[in-house]
Amino acid sequence: MLSPSFPQRAPWGTADKLRAWQREALDIYFQRDQRDFLVAATPGAGKTTFALTLAVELLRMGEVNRIIVVAPTEHLKTQWADAAAKVHIRLDPRFRNSHWAPSRQYHGVVVTYAQVAAKSSVHRHLTEDAKTLVILDEVHHGGDALSWGDSIRDAYGPAKRRLSLSGTPFRSDTAPIPFVTYAPDETGGRVSSTDYAYGYGRALADGVVRPVLFHMYSGKMRWRTSAGDELEAHLGQDNTKDVNSQAWRTALDPEGEWMPAVLSAADRRLTEIRHHVPDAGGLVIATDQTVARAYAKILHSLTGQRPTVVLSDEAAASERIEKFSADNSRWMVAVRMVSEGVDVPRLAVGVYATSSSTPLFFAQAIGRFVRARRRGEAASVFLPNVPVLMGLANELEKQRDHALDRQTKDEDGFDDSLLESANREEETSDALTQEFTYQAISSLAHFDRVVFEGQEFGQLAEPGTPEEEEFIGIPGLLEPEHVHELLMQRQTRQSKLRETREAEAGPETVTTLPAPLHRTMREQRQLLNSLVGLYARQAGEPHGAVHAELRRICGGPAVAQATVTQLQARIEVLRKRVRK
Repeated sequence: MLSPSFPQRAPWGTADKLRAWQREALDIYFQRDQRDFLVAATPGAGKTTFALTLAVELLRMGEVNRIIVVAPTEHLKTQWADAAAKVHIRLDPRFRNSHWAPSRQYHGVVVTYAQVAAKSSVHRHLTEDAKTLVILDEVHHGGDALSWGDSIRDAYGPAKRRLSLSGTPFRSDTAPIPFVTYAPDETGGRVSSTDYAYGYGRALADGVVRPVLFHMYSGKMRWRTSAGDELEAHLGQDNTKDVNSQAWRTALDPEGEWMPAVLSAADRRLTEIRHHVPDAGGLVIATDQTVARAYAKILHSLTGQRPTVVLSDEAAASERIEKFSADNSRWMVAVRMVSEGVDVPRLAVGVYATSSSTPLFFAQAIGRFVRARRRGEAASVFLPNVPVLMGLANELEKQRDHALDRQTKDEDGFDDSLLESANREEETSDALTQEFTYQAISSLAHFDRVVFEGQEFGQLAEPGTPEEEEFIGIPGLLEPEHVHELLMQRQTRQSKLRETREAEAGPETVTTLPAPLHRTMREQRQLLNSLVGLYARQAGEPHGAVHAELRRICGGPAVAQATVTQLQARIEVLRKRVRK
């Protein structure tokens, strides 16, 4: 049996080594012999290698004599041209709309979706002028705007062959993706049809990608609203959607204690990995330029090294990414993310320090850390413990298709519509931060748990304690099949360490850890019922009427089903009404 990752021979005679999925996809491509072909493969699986291998074979057969690659960003244009050169395909990444035709020494060009949208007639001429294979990289970007989709269809309608690639073949909106076939599902809605799919779960089993451990961090947050009210909440507890959003934003404030604590834990994790993988690097994904620079200062103080800072609107961004990819430095901080497709295989630790929450954005971000170079490498991504991210981390292996006929946005609960423009414009503002006007007061971080393959390990621990170190100090090289076993062992050791520390310290141990949720809710209910009774006697109203009025004012279900935050809101209303 040949290794599924690295078989010892390659078909078609075009590559020294092909992965099993690439060979299988090539077989299916030539069996079907169709004009349009969509490959959905997890980030890091090798879509570029597959596409270029196919291009070499089509050129050799005389099926095509021109190659056009359409990529999302300027940086990826150079990356595609460099990769193509290794298989003796010459692509011009500097082609401009004013050129009208490529130089004769090139097999074709690499352009961006925005470039095609600006003047589709130029690219239609390129396509019609030769027997053309068009490779649409991360094809979901073709639907970023209605005009973009129209331009892509106009430019590449005459192409003899079209190969569409995507690591995330779905969108947060219902804009159709050019040249993708949609078929009715069991409900009658139109869903994208993929010709070949290679998901994260299969890639992980094949050793093509790394396993990802999600280190979840919660903590106590305090902030002031625009009305002057001070609110407090714990990340990871049962809060309303609005409170979760504000607590999340408070956690990401570089002036608080949460981000420095999480960055310190992530840097310690990176040090552990670098014991086994000396060139391993880390990436912090920030929301905007201001906080990106602030996070860079925190990392500088922690490590003594200045991290690479990549801002999306800077001309030198591509050069900085390439330099970081090739050197041995520890950290890079990027606004929102390093765009999908950017190949920095040494990234092994990530800090998700943005409030972006769409499945598309999350999948693309985590894709930066899954590229495997050898078996045993594992990736660690540090996340705020908020429900939307917890759900996405638990469903990393879920296959998603693009549905055209969703009746309402956000029906999956992921707030996609709040950030559906994030990837296409990379604005420095963020929809969640615009929704609330408030001032962060303080934040504390607690290690919460590790999520791996949909299972959760560990329990609350204060930063810097041996209980946290049990999960920070996991070896940097670890076979996927051993990760679960080791996490179970670490969970047991963590519990024993806590019991020993608490026994030695005695009953008056001071801790910043929150009380268990069930205790908090019981205390809140008891306090609310006491206040309701007191107010009912003063106002001469039945208890049930007071409870009904509180639900009308504050919203939410009956007391037995209300969250901690909903109970607290009712308590605050009664405290203002009760006469001392």
